[in-house]
Amino acid sequence: MRLRYRIMIPALLAAAAVNGQAPLHMDNYTIPVGKSGAKVGTIYTPQGAAKGVQLAEDTSGLFTVSKKGVLQLKKKASLGADAAMQYAVTLKTGDASESFILVKDEFNRNKVVAHRGAWKNNAGSQNSITSFRDAVRIGCEGSEFDVWLSKDGVPMLSHDGHIGGKTIEETPIAELTAIELKNGDHVPLFEDYIKEAMKQNKTRLVLELKPSKTGRGEQLAQTCMDLIRKYKCEAWMLYISFDYNICKKVAAIDPHAKVAYLNGDKTPAELKADGIWGFDYNWKVIDKDPNIFKEARKNKVTVNIWTVNDPAQMSTYLNAGADFLTTDEPEKALELVKK
Repeated sequence: MRLRYRIMIPALLAAAAVNGQAPLHMDNYTIPVGKSGAKVGTIYTPQGAAKGVQLAEDTSGLFTVSKKGVLQLKKKASLGADAAMQYAVTLKTGDASESFILVKDEFNRNKVVAHRGAWKNNAGSQNSITSFRDAVRIGCEGSEFDVWLSKDGVPMLSHDGHIGGKTIEETPIAELTAIELKNGDHVPLFEDYIKEAMKQNKTRLVLELKPSKTGRGEQLAQTCMDLIRKYKCEAWMLYISFDYNICKKVAAIDPHAKVAYLNGDKTPAELKADGIWGFDYNWKVIDKDPNIFKEARKNKVTVNIWTVNDPAQMSTYLNAGADFLTTDEPEKALELVKK
């Protein structure tokens, strides 16, 4: 569905540039299924919760905005199984407007995140379009992937800082995307992943923003967030990084982004204080602190654990209350959660 873009006056652009934020954003972009009048999300400006918001465009005619700035389905409107997957709306308050894509919420909720896609038991390479498609096909809740900036500032996928004999941050994007992977794939752009993800509403993207060896970590975060805003794919996105400044940058751009920290050196209370949604720590870090699940619940931060490939460990962490497990063996994890 095509969206109509609004042109903002220079003063509004300056206001929207605070922390790189859009003039309007929401705390949720998914639509509950089978519930009349269901709430979608509360609307915010960079200054806080928005009031006096108008629904400037709604081609479906299904939505309304309350006086408190909540976007929701109309009282008698609901989405059934045969309803469309995506809906475009434009919201406006004063001179500020922003368009969004809302998504029928049929996302999997089985806690299984495929590490670099579902590659180990399938045809594709790690961090390839094929491995993402296979993560969707087998039914994962999320598919994790790693993103760097090329020399010329384009976000692309690779776990390591070099690929095909080339150092990513020192190589133009045209050379990087020419590198061949298995199964007919080439090294993909982050933009390619966005386009592929938006074809479905079952598996979310777990974007790992890699620490930069050239001091461009926050530039990577801003560039990726700009692409997410361009494609209006917020409903599909989760974020992780080993670089705490990158995590804080993403949270500053979108205070409701679901951002998790990877490095293992922050307590749940510290994460909460910095507006970080959760932690995503290696299982060795988890095993050293038996109170970490209790502290996470106390501080209302989420728990993801990487990289858990042993079914016995998977069971232990799921029983302890893990919200997500990142694994190279998503098939084993999915079989376990089914039981």
